[in-house]
Amino acid sequence: MIAARRLSLVPDGVHSSAPKRKAGALRVAIATQDMKSLDAHFGSAKRFVVYDVSPDDWKLVEVLDFEDVSDQSGKHRNEDVDRINPKVKALEGCHLLFCLAIGGPSAARVVSAKIHPIKVSDPQLIEDVLSRTRAMLRTTPPPWLRKVLTEAGAIEKKPFDEED
Repeated sequence: MIAARRLSLVPDGVHSSAPKRKAGALRVAIATQDMKSLDAHFGSAKRFVVYDVSPDDWKLVEVLDFEDVSDQSGKHRNEDVDRINPKVKALEGCHLLFCLAIGGPSAARVVSAKIHPIKVSDPQLIEDVLSRTRAMLRTTPPPWLRKVLTEAGAIEKKPFDEED
C-alpha cells in the first residue's frame, strides 16, 4: 500500500484528517507534479493540491503527497501495490478532481466517493483552473455543477418547477 503525506495549513495547531470546508465553497483537488500546473494523470500524480473555491476567492487547504506512483503511460513499478484506493481515501471530502486523464476503474472509484472527476486535455496553470471554477460558481453553473453544489450543501436544491 502506498502512503500519503498530508501537508496542511493549520492555524490553531489542531489537525484532523481533513480541514473543515468553508461554508458555500467547493473542495477542489488538482493533480500536479510541479505544484504550479495541472499536469498529471490521476494514477501518476505525485501530488494533489486541494483548495476551497467559492465565488469570491480560493484558499489552499492542503497538499497530498504520494511516493509510489504510476508513470504517465499508466505502467506501475510494482503491480502488487494498490495505488487507487489510497488516493481516493486521501481525496475524501473533495467535490471536484481535475486531472489530465483518469482510467475507467479509477474514475468509478472516484465517483463512488462522491468526487466528480474532470479531465482536462492539456496542462495548464493551477491558478487558471481555479479562476475558471470560480467564474462558473459566479455565473449560472452548468447542470452537473449545480448537482455537485447541491450535494456539497453550497446551494439549496430548487423545486422542479423552478429549474431552467
